[in-house]
Amino acid sequence: MVHLLSFTLFKLKVTQPSENTIYLWMQNEDVDKLEYALQHGNYKTRRLAAEALGHVGRPSSIPILRHAINDKIHNVSIAALNTLDALGCKGELCFTIIRKRFNWLKDISDKQQKREVNKDKKYTIYRWERASKKSFERVKEQLKRPMR
Repeated sequence: MVHLLSFTLFKLKVTQPSENTIYLWMQNEDVDKLEYALQHGNYKTRRLAAEALGHVGRPSSIPILRHAINDKIHNVSIAALNTLDALGCKGELCFTIIRKRFNWLKDISDKQQKREVNKDKKYTIYRWERASKKSFERVKEQLKRPMR
């Protein structure tokens, strides 16, 4: 009863479901609630929902998981990829998973190489003279002169 109330509050965007709630949805195989949490939750809820969908193991949630691959939070994307991999990849889905993981590894290695190259590089910081400082000095000089 409490978990039904928490889902209603979640749909009304009042609260987020807890780990225990998502675990209970996973045990009861409430795929609809888990898919809703994957689409509309915060990043922790989305990650937990993706992992829970992997444990439930229904292929009907593959389209939502494919959409979750492109999530802007890295941990959610990884959880969705692992879930799709656990559900079994066939054809285009397997190619998408492999390509996404390869791109992530390539980005990580590129960033590490860039850091190594720029590690010993010294940067010269130029101090530009501000126009306001020049005008201030000019006014100061004029004030020192005697008035006629």
